[in-house]
Formats: sequence, C-alpha cells, structure tokens
Amino acid sequence: MSDLVVDGFKASQVLAQLSNATAAFSDADKANLLKKTNGIFQLQVKNPEGKEETWTIDMKKTGTVYKGPAKPKADVTIILSDDTFTQLAEGKLDGQKAFMTGKLKTKGNMMLATKLNIVLNAAKDRAKL
Repeated sequence: MSDLVVDGFKASQVLAQLSNATAAFSDADKANLLKKTNGIFQLQVKNPEGKEETWTIDMKKTGTVYKGPAKPKADVTIILSDDTFTQLAEGKLDGQKAFMTGKLKTKGNMMLATKLNIVLNAAKDRAKL
C-alpha cells in the first residue's frame, strides 16, 4: 500500500489507511459498501507547494484505492486541496459546505460526490475496531 503515499500530501496517508481498511473488510461488508456507494471517485489533490496528484477510489467494482487516474472512467472527479481533503476525512469539514465555499469542485456526477463521506466514515469506523 506504500505506493499510495506521496511525500508532501497528507491526503495520501488517509488514502493508504482507507485502502488498508477496505482490504480488511469481509466480502459481505465490502459488497454492502459497494452497493451503498456504487461509484468511482477520482481525487485530484493539490498540496500547499502547488503540486497535484491523482488517486482513485473504486467503490463500484473492486472496492480498492489506487494512485493515478480512474480506469475505467470516473463517475465523479473531485478537485480539492490537500488540507480540504484531510479536514473532510477527519470530519472537521462538511462536504456540502466545502463545495458551496469553493474549496471543493466536481466534474461528473455531483450527487455521487456526497457519497464519498460514506466511504471515509466506513474506513474510520473500521480503524476504530
């Protein structure tokens, strides 16, 4: 999973934890999460130095997280800063507020973007076990 971690991106640590959590899910739990979410999220994250990285969360077919653009095509692309993603993952920022204030932009199925929170919370709940 270390291929997910990129120096200078706090989001990469969160995504590595998400990847570990989804890998630890039982088949039934993973199937349930895929059914609830049913989408491929492509995250374009920019760090404070202005570098940009892309990760994909596939919650449609495989239930995996990987670095790079979505294959197949993403249902929604979410464009945000490293800090914004970290705050979303920690529950310190609401996704809708982030969108309304311009901290988060989407391309594609905007309603699916609201389901990213389901994925992040499922991983957080798993980490507590």
